[in-house]
Amino acid sequence: KEIENLIAKRNVVRKGDLLWLGPFHGYEQGIVRDLNRLQTSLQAIRSIHTDKAITWVEEKVKIRFAEGQKQAVIDALSNKVHIITGGPGTGKSTITRSILAISEKLTDKISLAAPTGRAAKRLSQITHRKAFTIHSLLEVEFGTGGFKKNRENPLNCDLLIIDEASMIDTPLMFHLLRAIPNHARLLLVGDIDQLPSVGPGTVLRDLIASEKIGVTRLTEIFRQAKGSRIVTNAHRINHGEFPNLNHDPTSDFHYIESETPESILPIILQLTTQDLPKRFGFHPIHDIQVLSPMKKGVIGVEWLNQTLQNALNPSHQPLLKAGARFHVGDKVMQIKNHHNKEVYNGDVGKILSIDRVEQKLNVSFDERIVSYTFAELDQLVLAYATSVHKFQGSECPCIVMP
Repeated sequence: KEIENLIAKRNVVRKGDLLWLGPFHGYEQGIVRDLNRLQTSLQAIRSIHTDKAITWVEEKVKIRFAEGQKQAVIDALSNKVHIITGGPGTGKSTITRSILAISEKLTDKISLAAPTGRAAKRLSQITHRKAFTIHSLLEVEFGTGGFKKNRENPLNCDLLIIDEASMIDTPLMFHLLRAIPNHARLLLVGDIDQLPSVGPGTVLRDLIASEKIGVTRLTEIFRQAKGSRIVTNAHRINHGEFPNLNHDPTSDFHYIESETPESILPIILQLTTQDLPKRFGFHPIHDIQVLSPMKKGVIGVEWLNQTLQNALNPSHQPLLKAGARFHVGDKVMQIKNHHNKEVYNGDVGKILSIDRVEQKLNVSFDERIVSYTFAELDQLVLAYATSVHKFQGSECPCIVMP
């Protein structure tokens, strides 16, 4: 009876034996509608000589494509909507740069975006071009959470490249697609074997499973990546195989066995504060990131952060706010999107100063200083350790993971 009442109020939608929450049924229908619009638009994509384009871009980026990579570039240039998916070391970044170079040569207007600030920064680094968060690209409206870019005011681009597409949830994909003009091409790049979006939906996986959109699956690990045990072990795990844990001092992957969580903690401290900085020259705060699959417990994110803060950045006068201890010099993470400040969930910075009189705290995010009132400090958490979810789409010279 309650379900029937919800259906009558349109809070729930029923189709056969399936039930949707009303808004999410609308989002999914909108995603299908806009994908069909883009794929069937009368504006044809530009005809190019693909062989010449491949030869030109190979010379430009100084690489020789494998057949799978070459086909990925051709398919992405030939389809209005295309997906490129593959694991680490399969060449997604190289292909993205190549498609970008060819499209720029054709004088296309290109926009680059990713779901998070850290992923957008990484996309900028690999392409040497400005990349936005999807929220910034769509010009989120402060206060309402709506977007200025939409069907009536679409994006000004001929090609939109979205990286880390597995992180896009259903509502955000709905708003993104409705802002893409009819003539534009859309390229989604991601790894469907990564963790799904924190928000509702597994959009990239569902689009691939639909078989209604062109997909290139990259499976070959290339020579440079083959030398990385991190990459090869990631692929072994993905194929249901046990990782190679054999000791090799020249490897980039090392395994230390311990019987209890309590015995792991001093090992992590020794690695981050002493062994890794001395052997490899890593800065213990900026170059080393501790990741944990859990929040609570002796090797959970919360306890690790307290322990690492005491070891790496002790203070006799901490600021106690929002249930946390903050020191000048602390590594911190923004955990909410704050569009006015242009800082986003997952952005990592360093506390520069704490003004107890003005009740303000300044944080440096990639050389940009953001000011917080003490009342806003619930938006920050320590980031010496963080969760795997929070770090997805990012990279660091050294990862330590219990």
